[in-house]
Amino acid sequence: MTSNPPEPNNESQKPKKSQNMMGAGIAIGVGIGVALGVAMDSMGAGIAIGVGIGIALGAGMNRNQNE
Repeated sequence: MTSNPPEPNNESQKPKKSQNMMGAGIAIGVGIGVALGVAMDSMGAGIAIGVGIGIALGAGMNRNQNE
């Protein structure tokens, strides 16, 4: 007689909301950065600026969600 292994906890498999907010912020920031890069004719600088903006936005959204 063999016993079945316990079923995995579904809560541990779901991504955390803080990760979702950070990812959303970075995605928005990269979009803004691409627009800035096109306007400045320097895509690399625009994306770098956009990632920085995105991290700040994601952290801000995460902080508002936790309050």
